[in-house]
Amino acid sequence: MMQINDPILTVDRVSKRFDVSAPWLNRVLEGKPRLLVNAVNEVSFTIARGSCFSIVGESGCGKSTVARLVTGLYATSGGDIRFGRGAEGRPVRVQMIFQDPHSSLNPRWRIGDIIAEPIREMKLRRNEAETNSRVEELLQTVGLAADDARKFPHEFSGGQRQRISIARALACEPELLVCDEPTSALDVSVQAQILNLMRRLQQELGLTYLFISHDLSVVRHMSDMIAVMYLGRIVEMAPVESLFNQPLHPYSQLLLNTIPDIHAPKRARCVDNGEPPSPLNPPSGCAFHPRCALATDACREAVPPLRDLSDGHKAACLLAG
Repeated sequence: MMQINDPILTVDRVSKRFDVSAPWLNRVLEGKPRLLVNAVNEVSFTIARGSCFSIVGESGCGKSTVARLVTGLYATSGGDIRFGRGAEGRPVRVQMIFQDPHSSLNPRWRIGDIIAEPIREMKLRRNEAETNSRVEELLQTVGLAADDARKFPHEFSGGQRQRISIARALACEPELLVCDEPTSALDVSVQAQILNLMRRLQQELGLTYLFISHDLSVVRHMSDMIAVMYLGRIVEMAPVESLFNQPLHPYSQLLLNTIPDIHAPKRARCVDNGEPPSPLNPPSGCAFHPRCALATDACREAVPPLRDLSDGHKAACLLAG
């Protein structure tokens, strides 16, 4: 029987390695070694039902890879991903909202067929009339007209296409939505509309979100918990206000200093020391130590564990706390 307090998703020490080596013959003739990239390295977290868990970080930190691992688009190289129970004891239904609302919709299909496809495949309605009625209901739920079902994707704006993507994701009645930067390709004004729509749907339908973004202002608006990733590892994890009010990891402090503040445009900021290292040749110990002004010899020797420092606020830093 489903328990309300049970986590809907548990990610336990999950890793993902990609083989980026040259072809075998080139390696033999040129003496090149095999190259493996640890895109995700022993990542662990849980998501409570009805909440929004966000992962933030720079491009290449591994956050989108985590999203694809959760949805099964990638197989894990290590660790375990476990889902809770869905409605009526069935497995949890997971759907994904992709970053680009243009390329994620089939340009040759009408909108009605795009939204109806999961309903038909999963036999969620008894006949075609009920399926069409459900499509019209979903279009109205996301703020579009029922007549839009007869149109093609190119007839809509970017924000409208993302609403269609949300309607398609809702068509199979999921409990968990994995949102991979769903507003990054949209204008700022349209971003606000989509985010407000997602918040409303979460409250009305009891949805749970795994939200991937590099935009900290978006994350603050959406999230209950935030995990900060750097070079494949979670370096800090905390409730949203705790992270924004008192970041403990130097990398989190660096990210928060990039947020513009109209009330203090000339405030003092910490200086960014260098660029992220290559994932092909990560530094020893704490991966952030080449850019950290506080790094010690101990930081260069051992990977710091993600420690619980106060009220669910965790940080992987030897100097935090």
